[in-house]
Amino acid sequence: MEFDGEDLSHKALTDRLPQGETHVFRDCDLTETDFWGASLAGARFESCVLEETDFRKADLDGATFSGGGGMRIRFSDADLIDVSFANVDLSSAQFGGALLTDVSFTGCRMIGAALTASRGTGFTVASSNLTMANLGGCSLRGERIESVRFDDADLSGCDFTEATFSDCRLIGARLLLTKFAKADLRGADLGQPDDDRLRAFAGAIINQTQANAILAARGITVL
Repeated sequence: MEFDGEDLSHKALTDRLPQGETHVFRDCDLTETDFWGASLAGARFESCVLEETDFRKADLDGATFSGGGGMRIRFSDADLIDVSFANVDLSSAQFGGALLTDVSFTGCRMIGAALTASRGTGFTVASSNLTMANLGGCSLRGERIESVRFDDADLSGCDFTEATFSDCRLIGARLLLTKFAKADLRGADLGQPDDDRLRAFAGAIINQTQANAILAARGITVL
């Protein structure tokens, strides 16, 4: 079933969607639309307004989101297996309790998004802004993380073991019990981490310029 350019805002659609069909929403206004518990496997959302859209407990396996988006989208306790988000505004989106397996975020604005307490094998992220996001306990173990901003994000308990960072920023990120063993941080801007944050980088790989900057901030000059 296709919806093209429709105003579906503030509507409850869960019981109005035909079962067994792939649903396409194109250029629709889905502001505060209620998809709670809906079957949306394989659905496509193209350039839709998703302001405070409610996807809680929905089945979104295999769905694709491209363009559009909005503040405070709710994905809590939803199933998101093999879901793709490309160039979507996910600012302050809520993923708590969601099943995230083979989910990809590319070119997304995820300022203040909350992915803590999500389940599943995890997700990949690239060319995205996760400033002030909460990723507490998430695993990006062994992933290549490219062009991502984690400024002031809460990365407590995250597992970045053997991950590779390229053109990334970790300035001001909270790193309590974060794992960076064998992570390659040579492509990350670490800012000027204090001693507590430096301990989180134990076992990581950094370059000479980063090491010099860290020592210089402590009054040590390397010749």
